[in-house]
Amino acid sequence: MKGVTNMGWLLLGFAIALELSGTVSMKLSEGFTRLVPSVLMFIFYGASFTLLNYALKYMDVGTVYAVWSGVGIVLITLAGHVLFQERIQASSIIWIAIIAIGVVGLNISSKGH
Repeated sequence: MKGVTNMGWLLLGFAIALELSGTVSMKLSEGFTRLVPSVLMFIFYGASFTLLNYALKYMDVGTVYAVWSGVGIVLITLAGHVLFQERIQASSIIWIAIIAIGVVGLNISSKGH
């Protein structure tokens, strides 16, 4: 059973990476005015949702969606700061930490069932 769980987490990890790529592409598309990032956005999001769907074969929907969205929020905030020089407020760092703690807690509690 451990291999099944690992497969779910692996698929979820790739889904998160693709979602991050889709969101960065969305920003780079400048409101659909740039063709390549616009097309890449759809490809990345489509692939992300496909892998998310496969991850659901191995994991509970609540865990998958919470981790996918929570980790995605943290990563895109960091990507916005690094790639687009977006400012992160001090209060935002606190809320990002709370999201990260929630994802870890959900992971721990999902192993108990």
